[in-house]
Amino acid sequence: MRTSTQKRGEMQANGFSGELRLIPLWSVAGALLAFTVMQYVMWIVVPAHRHHPSTVPFGFRIYFNISISALASLYVLMVGYISRDSPRRGMSAGIWTVVCLVMPSGIGAVLYFLLRQSVLSLCPACGCRIESDYHFCPQCAYQVAPCCGNCHRTAKVTDLYCVYCGHNLSSDHPPARLHAFAE
Repeated sequence: MRTSTQKRGEMQANGFSGELRLIPLWSVAGALLAFTVMQYVMWIVVPAHRHHPSTVPFGFRIYFNISISALASLYVLMVGYISRDSPRRGMSAGIWTVVCLVMPSGIGAVLYFLLRQSVLSLCPACGCRIESDYHFCPQCAYQVAPCCGNCHRTAKVTDLYCVYCGHNLSSDHPPARLHAFAE
């Protein structure tokens, strides 16, 4: 049986750091390469093709070159994240990766974040793919998350009363499997 410390650590791992773990290593390597290539282009190639000396102060050149390189590397990281996040949500990884690469100026990535579906999980009873915010499995009616018996909103296992309607949750008799989480 898990302790409350382990559960707390798992919950924190599912936050922002858990999302960062979705970025694949090829994307990190591509981001480093994109940063390096953009630095080369901005410091070597662009000044070599100028007909007149630059009048931009050196500090601004540093700022602009690093900013452009950082944007290029962040874009590569975002494409890697989308390639790993889309299968979690029941979406096609190949299609969304191509959309992000083909559509200019990051419009494909913006479309992905606007149109993405919620994260899917598996029902412990029947193995059906269900949305993570469901309280009951739509295939077998297995209760996968605690909820209020009166207003049917999400409730914590440790709550005594519903925070939305004030209903006494101890009168709902949640399944025994949900009592194990309260310990």
